[in-house]
Amino acid sequence: MKTKVISVRLQSLVRISDKAYKAIGFDGSTDIIPASQVFGQDDDVQKCEAYWISEWILEKKEIQYSNKKIAWFNTDTGCFEPHVIVEHHKPTRVEPQTIEPHASLTR
Repeated sequence: MKTKVISVRLQSLVRISDKAYKAIGFDGSTDIIPASQVFGQDDDVQKCEAYWISEWILEKKEIQYSNKKIAWFNTDTGCFEPHVIVEHHKPTRVEPQTIEPHASLTR
């Protein structure tokens, strides 16, 4: 089964029991996150600690997060799968405009 996870930057993530973590955000907000919804540390982030947390639990919690870094975690294989977004851009036709130059700009 695939789970949508988001990379969340936290000030700290402390295990308070076998089933829960206490997450402290940079804005000072704190919340309890179930251990089953934390999918490990994001190794790509270097300046602070970031953790992969499931999206649906973040919507219910008060922790500040951003949707910039999203991935899919496959619980059967225990690996991350690539998140690919395909967008098609269709340019619009713009008609040229005839504008006469200003008299003070001509030589």
